[in-house]
Amino acid sequence: MSPSAGTTPDAELLRQHVDGDPEAFGELFRRHRDRLWAVALRTLGDPEEAADALQDGMLSAFRRAGDFRGESAVTTWLHRIVVNACLDRLRRRAARPATLTGDEEALDVLAGHGSVEDPGGASATRLDIDAALRILPPPQRAAIVLVDMLGFSVTDAAEILDISPGTVKSRCARSRARLLPYLDHLRGNRTASGSVSPQGGGDA
Repeated sequence: MSPSAGTTPDAELLRQHVDGDPEAFGELFRRHRDRLWAVALRTLGDPEEAADALQDGMLSAFRRAGDFRGESAVTTWLHRIVVNACLDRLRRRAARPATLTGDEEALDVLAGHGSVEDPGGASATRLDIDAALRILPPPQRAAIVLVDMLGFSVTDAAEILDISPGTVKSRCARSRARLLPYLDHLRGNRTASGSVSPQGGGDA
């Protein structure tokens, strides 16, 4: 691969990989890994599982690169593979028996049981948000993570999830409605402590 690989289009890097270039896929992954990692981490809420899902997704992309037909951007294709790997893990997690799962576990964390006190509040807030996300069904969680947390447009999220934009909007709306009581709880706590004051009102 040439020294100008940083300016090589994603699709060309993928083609070079299919043609046998041993460095092309690594360069492609380096370009997008931060965004892919963020999707995996916020969707799964667990760094170890997110790392495993990202690895699973990238192995799948590495092996299936020849199937890419250019019907979407390469980055959309990569995100779709990683999101699917995350959703597979969430479904397997939901199928495993446990003493405390789903809403009960999320609500337990939101109530403050077993959490570590964080004087700055930032880490605690993130843990609370991650816990709140866990009450959502996997399809709704994936949609709201992409749109509300990572800033993807509804159109891009629809391509990544392989669903219609209307379905993305619907899933996000249901997610916001379900999360609102917990997010209001967080805003109330932060306001009472003087660390955060609500801005504006409601979801955009």
